[in-house]
Amino acid sequence: MATLSEENYLKAIFHLSKYDKTAVSTNAIAQKMETKASSATDMIKKLFEKGLIDYQKYKGVKLTKNGRLAAVSVIRKHRLWEVFLVNKLRFSWDEVHEVAEQLEHIKSKKLTRELDAFLEFPTEDPHGDPIPDANGNMPSSQKLLLAKVKQLQRCICVGVKDSTPKFLQYLDKHKIALGTEITVLSRESYDESMAVKINNIQRSISKEVAHNLFVKIS
Repeated sequence: MATLSEENYLKAIFHLSKYDKTAVSTNAIAQKMETKASSATDMIKKLFEKGLIDYQKYKGVKLTKNGRLAAVSVIRKHRLWEVFLVNKLRFSWDEVHEVAEQLEHIKSKKLTRELDAFLEFPTEDPHGDPIPDANGNMPSSQKLLLAKVKQLQRCICVGVKDSTPKFLQYLDKHKIALGTEITVLSRESYDESMAVKINNIQRSISKEVAHNLFVKIS
C-alpha cells in the first residue's frame, strides 16, 4: 500500500505523462512536486522497488499497471470529494482543492463506493475534469482550449486547465462558469488576446485566460 507521499508522486506522474502517453523526467517530477531533484530521485527508487513505476536512466519514468491504478484511485477520490463539497456542503469551486487533497488519501474502498452512489455517480468534478470509474477507466472528453476556437464560433465552457483559487475567482468575477456560452468575435495578432461575447456582453480575454479555459464547440 502506497504512503501519502508516494500517492502524491504517483498522481503527479500520471498528470505529467498526459494519462500514460509519455515518459516523465526526474526534473519534471521534482518541479511538479516543488522539491529537489535528489528528493524526487529517492522517491522514484522507492516507487520502483514497490513495482509502481518503470524507470530507465535517461529515458524517464512510466507508471506500471499497479502504479496507474493507485494514481487513478487517488484522483477518483479527490474529484468525488470535490463534487461532494460543492454540491452538498456549498463550498465554492475555488475552495475545494486543498480540502480534497486531504480527503483523497482515505483508504476505505467502501466509503468511496458509497460516496459515488450518494452523489449519483457523477462523471465530472466541479472544474470539468473527468472522474475515473471504479475500475480505473478515465472517461474520454472532447474538449479544446478557448485559444484554439476560430473566429465567430460559439462554444460552451466545460472545464479549466488552471484550477488555482486565483484563476477560479477571476472567472467568478467575470461571470464565467461551466456551461457559460462564449462566442469568439476576433483575435489580436499582437498579443493573442480575444474579443468575445459572454452572456450577450462583449469582453476582452487575455492569451493566458484563453489558454486555461476548456470549451466544446456548440
